[in-house]
Amino acid sequence: MARGKLRIYLGAAPGVGKTYAMLSEAHRRIERGTDCVVAFVEHHHRPRTEVMLHGLEQIPRKELAYRDSVFSEMDVDAVLARGPQVALVDELAHTNIPGSRNTKRWQDVEELLAAGIDVISTVNIQHLESLGDIVESITGVRQRETVPDEVVRRADQIELVDMSPQALRRRMAHGNIYKSDKVDAALSNYFRPGNLTALRELALLWVADRVDAYLTEYRSEHQVSAIWGSRERIVVGLTGGPEGRTLIRRAARLAEKGAGGEVMAVYISRSDGLTSASPKELAVQRTLVEDLGGTFHQVVGDDIPVALLDFARGVNATQIVLGVSRRRSWQNIFGPGVGSTVARDSGPDLDVHLITHDEAGKGRGLPTARGARLGRSRVIWGWAVGVLGPVLLTWLLTSVAPEVGLANDMLLFLTLTVAAALLGGLFPALASAVVGSLLLNWYFTPPVHTFTIADPKNIVAIAIFVGVAVSVASVVDLAARRTHQAARLRAESEILSYLAGNVLRGETSLEALLERVRETFGMESAALLERNDETAPWTCAGSVGPRPAEQPEDADVDVPVGDHMALSLRGRVLPAADRRVLAAFAAQAAVVLDRQRLQSEADRAKELAEGNRIRTALLAAVSHDLRTPLAGIKAAVTSLRSEDVEWSEEDRAELLQAIEAGADRLDLLVGNLLDMSRLQTGTVTPIIRETDLDEVVPMALGGVPEDSVELDIPETLPMVDVDRGLLERAVANVVENAVKYSPPGEKVLVSASAIADRVEVRVVDRGPGVPDEAKDRIFEPFQRYGDSPRGAGVGLGLAVARGFIEAVGGTIHAEDTPGGGLTMVLVVPTAPERLPQQSDLPAATTP
Repeated sequence: MARGKLRIYLGAAPGVGKTYAMLSEAHRRIERGTDCVVAFVEHHHRPRTEVMLHGLEQIPRKELAYRDSVFSEMDVDAVLARGPQVALVDELAHTNIPGSRNTKRWQDVEELLAAGIDVISTVNIQHLESLGDIVESITGVRQRETVPDEVVRRADQIELVDMSPQALRRRMAHGNIYKSDKVDAALSNYFRPGNLTALRELALLWVADRVDAYLTEYRSEHQVSAIWGSRERIVVGLTGGPEGRTLIRRAARLAEKGAGGEVMAVYISRSDGLTSASPKELAVQRTLVEDLGGTFHQVVGDDIPVALLDFARGVNATQIVLGVSRRRSWQNIFGPGVGSTVARDSGPDLDVHLITHDEAGKGRGLPTARGARLGRSRVIWGWAVGVLGPVLLTWLLTSVAPEVGLANDMLLFLTLTVAAALLGGLFPALASAVVGSLLLNWYFTPPVHTFTIADPKNIVAIAIFVGVAVSVASVVDLAARRTHQAARLRAESEILSYLAGNVLRGETSLEALLERVRETFGMESAALLERNDETAPWTCAGSVGPRPAEQPEDADVDVPVGDHMALSLRGRVLPAADRRVLAAFAAQAAVVLDRQRLQSEADRAKELAEGNRIRTALLAAVSHDLRTPLAGIKAAVTSLRSEDVEWSEEDRAELLQAIEAGADRLDLLVGNLLDMSRLQTGTVTPIIRETDLDEVVPMALGGVPEDSVELDIPETLPMVDVDRGLLERAVANVVENAVKYSPPGEKVLVSASAIADRVEVRVVDRGPGVPDEAKDRIFEPFQRYGDSPRGAGVGLGLAVARGFIEAVGGTIHAEDTPGGGLTMVLVVPTAPERLPQQSDLPAATTP
C-alpha cells in the first residue's frame, strides 16, 4: 500500500487562518469528487471557522476519562475503519490525553499516512521543536506543545498562511479570534506587534529554507549546473591566513544588504594529507563565521580555483568573496593567483569580490604546513627552464653574442640549471645539466658541430660543469625536502598541541574530535570502534560522516588503539607519513571516550549519593516526625477505649480533636513525602491548561485557619498556563509554611499581579525572616531554618513547592518583607493564546 501524502498549513501565530484554509481546501476537494472527512478539527468558537465545517463529514471523537474529567481526542481506529481518501487533522503538535493510543497527535497522523490516507493538517511556527528557545526569547513563553521539525519537513506540501501583524491585531480586536473579555490581555501580551513580526519572520525564513531544499533537490535530480540566483549566497574563500577575519566580516555585511542572505566560509585542503593553514586560526575563523550566522565548510581539492568554483556552484552561490593576493609582485611571474583565476573562470552568473586587507602584497612567508612543497605549476616551470631554457640560451649566444667565451657560456648554462632546480627540483635540474652539456659540446666546444672535444682542458671543464650542476640540483632539492619536512612537522605539532589543549580542558567531545579527524585528512567518515574481547563483535562508540565503517576490515584506514579499540576512516588510503598524526588522534579519541564515560559514572554516582542522602533523611523523618503524631493518635484512642475512666463529653471531644489533628498532620507529612518521591523519580507529568488564579488560590487555603490569610487576587488578571493541581499544591505548601512562622494575630497576605508575560503570586508573612545566605537552602529537601513555633514537619514543603512550580514552567524565590518577615514570590507564565471554554478540554491544544 502506497504511503499517504501530508499537506501542512503553517502559520506564524494563532488566528492567521490555518484551519479556515484547510477547510476551504476540503470543500474544493469534495467538489472535485474526493472522499474527504474531518478526523479532528477545533473551531475554537470562531464563527467563520465553524461555518466552514457545514457540509463536511465528521468522524466522532473518542471520549477519555482523566482525573475525574472527560476529554475528547481523535479516534484513530474510527478513521482507519472509515478509510477516506483525505483526512483533516487539526493541531499537529497537540499532546494527547494520557491513555490515548499515541502520546502526540503527529504520531496519530503517521498511522493514517502509513495506511495510505492523505492528511491535511495545521501547525504554528512556535510549535516546531528546534525553535522553542527562539520563541521563548521573543515572547517570554515556553511552548510545551511541540512537533519534531523532521515530521514537518517530510510533508509533501507546506503552505504558509501569512498575515501582517496589523491585520491580525485588527482581526483580534474585531472578536474574530478571542472573545471580547480576553482581547485586551491578548493584544497587550502575546499579540504585541513586535512578537507577531518576529514570529512572522521566523515562519517566512523557515519556509524559505524548505523551498531552498526543494530547489536543491530539483537541481540535483535534473543536473542543473547553472546558478539560479533565487537568494543571495556568499561564499568566502579562506586560506587560513589572518586576512580571513576581514573577509568574513565583509561578507556578512554584504549578506545583510539582501533579505535572507547567507554566508558560507570554505577552506580548500589538499587531498593528500594535512591542512596547510594554522588550525588555531581556522578554529577562530570558524567561530567567527558561526557567530555571524554563517556556516563553515572544509572541502578537499588539489586545484584550489576549480574546487572553490565547484563548491560555489554546488551550493547555488551568487557571490564569492576573496582576499587580494598576499604574493609579492615579482611572484606573479609564476602564474596568476587564485583570485584572478576564479574571477576569470567564474562566468557571468557568479560575482567575485576581491577585498583589500592589511596582509595584501606582504608575501606569504613560510606556510604553516606545506611551506616548500613544489606545486604542479612550479614543476612545469622547472621543466620548461631546464629543457627549453638551454635551447633559447644557445640561440642567443650563437646569434647575438657569439664571442662571450666558453667559460662564460658554462656559467650561463649553470645558472639555468640552478634556476631549474629552484623551480622544479632535482629531475628538471638533471635534465637541464644533460641538455646544457650536450649543447655546450655541440655549439661551443671546438671542434664545433661534433660531439668530439679537441682540447683536454675543455673535457675537464664540461665534466666540472656537469658535476657542479648535479651537485647544486641535489643540494637545492634536498633543502626543499628538508624545508617541507620541517613545515610538515611544524603543522603536526600545532595540530597536536591544539588538540591536546582542547582535550585536557575538556572542550572536545568525541564527535567533535572525530569530525576534526575527518576534516584534517579529507576523509568521508570516521568512527571509533571497540569490543570487549577478541571474539566479541565490534560496536561503534562514536562516528561522523556518511557510511561509517562497522568493523576495521571495512575501513580504508585502520589505526588500532590498544587491543580492543580502533579508529577507522573511510574515503582514501593515507600515506605512511600521515599515520603518525592519525595515531595521536586515535589515542586522544580513546582518552576522550574514557573521560566521557568517567563523567557519566561520576554523574550517576552523584545521583546515587543524593538518593542515599534523601533516603537517610527520609528514614530519620519517618522515625521521628511520623512517629510523633502516631503516638498522639494512639494515646488518644487508648484513652477513649479505656473502661476504667468515664470521660465527659468535653474530654471525649478534646481527644477526638487530638486524633483528627494527628491524622491531618500525618496526611500532610505523607503527602509531602510522596510528592518529593515523584519529583525525585521524574514521574510528575503536568497537564497544562488555561487557569484563573482566583479559582486556584482559594482552594489552596483549605489547610490553614480561615482568619489567618488575607487574599488580594484581582479579577482582571490574565489567564495563566499551568497545571491546576500542581499549582494548588505549591501555593498550599507555601501558605502553610508562612502561617506556621507568622506571629499570632498576624495575617499572611496572598496577592497577585500581572507583569509583562507572567503573573506573580506573593505570599507575605511577618515572621522572623531568613538571612540571605539561607534563602536558597530552604528550598532543598529536609531543610528547616530555625524553630517552628507551631507544629513540625520534615522540611519538604518548600522543596515540593519549588518542584511543582518548575514543573509547570514557573519559578519561586524568597525575598525580605519590608518591615520584617519573608515574602515568597511564585512566578507562572500567562496563557499565550485563547483556548476553548470547555472545562474538560486541555488548554494546551494548538489553535
